[in-house]
Amino acid sequence: MIAGPRIAFFGGSFDPPHRGHLAIARAAKDALHLDTILFAPVGAQPLKPAGSTAPFDDRVAMTRLAIAGDLAFSISLADAPNITGTPNYTIDTLLALKAEFPPATALFCLMGADSFLALRQWRRGAEIPFLAPLIVASRPGQNFGELSQILPAGLSLVNECAAQVPASTTALQTCTIRNQAGDTVPFYLLPGLHIDISATAIREEVHSEAVRIPAGQGHHSDLPDPVFDYIAAHNLYR
Repeated sequence: MIAGPRIAFFGGSFDPPHRGHLAIARAAKDALHLDTILFAPVGAQPLKPAGSTAPFDDRVAMTRLAIAGDLAFSISLADAPNITGTPNYTIDTLLALKAEFPPATALFCLMGADSFLALRQWRRGAEIPFLAPLIVASRPGQNFGELSQILPAGLSLVNECAAQVPASTTALQTCTIRNQAGDTVPFYLLPGLHIDISATAIREEVHSEAVRIPAGQGHHSDLPDPVFDYIAAHNLYR
């Protein structure tokens, strides 16, 4: 039987998309031999009722600019704003993607540490790893403590996470998650990426009167240059 494509769904605000997002995606691609990573700006996050700072269309445009040049990276509108105005739930998005893709597709859910730590609060969070195995990227010095305490209720760890030796040089740890029905699924952890970039801090720097971003000039160390220029040209985060 021929294996299908290996695709990771990477949802988030991308407000703005920064070099940390790209580094996480590249590490996941290398470690798990992914064919495609879908960058999906979210319309409305249920856990962020105040919404994103930049409009959805601007976040999509910035994300397109950020991922340009990597053939494995693709923009996805799977989490575009709902016409009903209701929040976007990852469980619904993954179910829709599973129905859209060929049956042989291996679908993963890529997320940063902050998203993983909030997984208990997600709608039907215990089902998500079984729809799309989780790939979680940690931040430098972030202590996950006992993973079993972070997982949604009803999930447990079968074994401790163990280091793997992938074909690439990207570190990877793998363990197994089990639900109350006895079903199991792998869980992947990308530790030690040494990425400590905050979108909130970037927005605050841009908003600060002390920081000026002339379009087409200079750069921001945490932003791809095209994203930097887009923010300046559209006067975002001011």
